[in-house]
Amino acid sequence: MSQQGAEDWWQKLYEDPEAGPEPDPGDTLDHRFRSAAVVVTDAPPARPPEPVPLPGQRQSAPAPAAADPALPDLTAPDPKVPPTRRPAGPGADPDRGPAAGADQRAGEGSAVPAPPSDPRRAGPTGYALGDVTVPPEPPASRWGTPRAQDPPAAEREPEPQTHQEPQPERAEQPQAPAPAPAPAPESAPDGRRPKVRHLGDRAPTYAAEPGSLPVADPADLDRQIPDTVLEGASHGTYTLRAASVRGDSARYRGEARRDFLLTARFGTGDDALVLVALAGGDRAAPGAREAAAEVCHGVASAIGRSQERLAADIRSGRRDALRSGLQRLTDRGYGRLRARAAELGLAEEDYTAGLRGLLLPVDPQCRTRVCFGTGAGGLFRLRAGQWQDLEPGPDPREPAAEDPADGGFRFRASVARPGDTLLLCSGGLADPMREEALLPAALAARWAEPEPPGLAAFLADTQLRVKGYADDRTAAAVWEA
Repeated sequence: MSQQGAEDWWQKLYEDPEAGPEPDPGDTLDHRFRSAAVVVTDAPPARPPEPVPLPGQRQSAPAPAAADPALPDLTAPDPKVPPTRRPAGPGADPDRGPAAGADQRAGEGSAVPAPPSDPRRAGPTGYALGDVTVPPEPPASRWGTPRAQDPPAAEREPEPQTHQEPQPERAEQPQAPAPAPAPAPESAPDGRRPKVRHLGDRAPTYAAEPGSLPVADPADLDRQIPDTVLEGASHGTYTLRAASVRGDSARYRGEARRDFLLTARFGTGDDALVLVALAGGDRAAPGAREAAAEVCHGVASAIGRSQERLAADIRSGRRDALRSGLQRLTDRGYGRLRARAAELGLAEEDYTAGLRGLLLPVDPQCRTRVCFGTGAGGLFRLRAGQWQDLEPGPDPREPAAEDPADGGFRFRASVARPGDTLLLCSGGLADPMREEALLPAALAARWAEPEPPGLAAFLADTQLRVKGYADDRTAAAVWEA
């Protein structure tokens, strides 16, 4: 059948549905197939190459190719005839199925060579559904775990996937939380205490952490003195915090701490008394440490023996009796120091220390707080956010002190109010509290909370450094509920 006849037959078959059939003696099945192949030779579908089996992968039979909707399915086998009895056409590959034979016969009837096949077209290349839209790149591996940026397989992903290759890093970047800003050193909006290295514009001369250890005597190891002592308690309506820290100068020089701290509870029940005794000597004095420990031990022993009488005087409010009794105990303690200095061949000023004592009743119904002492040191009260110096100077009613280190006996008994904070300290902390406004302001800000600080926080508070003050620091603070 000629080219013109093929076109007439095509037009009658598809463009003029009303036209009746005309008999043609040469109209056979093979002629019809060849004429249809001539019309559609612009893009004849060709079977793509078979996939190469990977190592370790079992080769499976290729899936039958789906029919091209643009061509009539003229090569479909008769369901009544078994496929094994169908003879293969000339040039047909028995392993490729009937679709491959049809493509071979189509190529024989056309003089134009078939263009390269498109792997995304229908065929045994993994796309058994015919012409489908596929990702621009195939998966990197068909036997291992796909890469993070590769889309998962369709059989493992029930939800439809986009045709573009996903970018997990870029997709998650907007959802990542912004980094938290660094906490300001001078403010703590979350309630935590700010970290302050030192107060003031000038940094202290010495380092903040301990340096050399003091030299030890192998024959007298019981007299080894730790760098820091920390104590705490809670009785009745108050909370006690106490600490003694070696100064920056002593840490740098490898010298022992000279301040001494003693806390003790005498008695039981509501009649019990809590004593806090602290003492500090001049760092230039050779026997300052021994004198501080001896005076604290002597006064504490005397108070322990007179605990019942002292507790009764405090509850009854007999301040004159308390004053005279505590002064006698203090004088006896310093008398022992003078005698000990004479035994050691030292001057009295070389074997002495300033003393501060605080008596706290355990009875929750008694809020009287008794403070006494002599020499260097201080007593301060924080009330309504303001500091009060309760020892502005020696009592003018008292005679001049016999001991040069004794600044006169100091006594104060007061009733505590809820929210008050009482601070008893040695000279190493009392001096900057009186002379540097930054230190009391910083402590007032840190102790403004109704809850008292913990032991570690209180230790950090007492170590707020100020240039020019490198002596030992010993402090005891009482928070009233």
